[in-house]
Amino acid sequence: MGSSSFLWNFTKKFVTFGIITVTVSDRYVTVVPVRGGSMSPTLNPKTSSSAGNFSDDYVLVEKFCVDKYRFSHGDVVVFSSPLNHKERHIKRIVALSGEWFGSRQNYDVLKVPEGHCWVEGDNAAFSMDSKSFGPIPLGLIRGRVTHVVWPPQRIGAIQSPPRERLSSL
Repeated sequence: MGSSSFLWNFTKKFVTFGIITVTVSDRYVTVVPVRGGSMSPTLNPKTSSSAGNFSDDYVLVEKFCVDKYRFSHGDVVVFSSPLNHKERHIKRIVALSGEWFGSRQNYDVLKVPEGHCWVEGDNAAFSMDSKSFGPIPLGLIRGRVTHVVWPPQRIGAIQSPPRERLSSL
């Protein structure tokens, strides 16, 4: 009798913990891996000499900003690709809704449409971003990256570059 009571209590605690974890991860905060070098040197600054690929950073993504689309210049955000909603990208916001933006690609001046933002990777040579698929609808943003949480030597807050530098990203 004692073992079935123990098993039942353990199962209840395990299921409760699972439900709380899924709820927190879905609504408030989650940890995601960063793949590739498009945000280097901010994220994944070093390559692995043996494998020739990037050693992944893991970042904390807060989701409170999504409720009222509270974003600022320089925020690093996670968003669903406008071309394939199953893909997630991590890029930096360089222009917000209604702002004029100078494109380095063809030297055009563009106005970001309402309800959208312009995002670019810090490493422009290796970044698939707004230069590839245009302004991002704010509804595709899944959260804001606030901290690197792994590897241990890189733990810390994500810094936004000065606004003047955002136009040169």
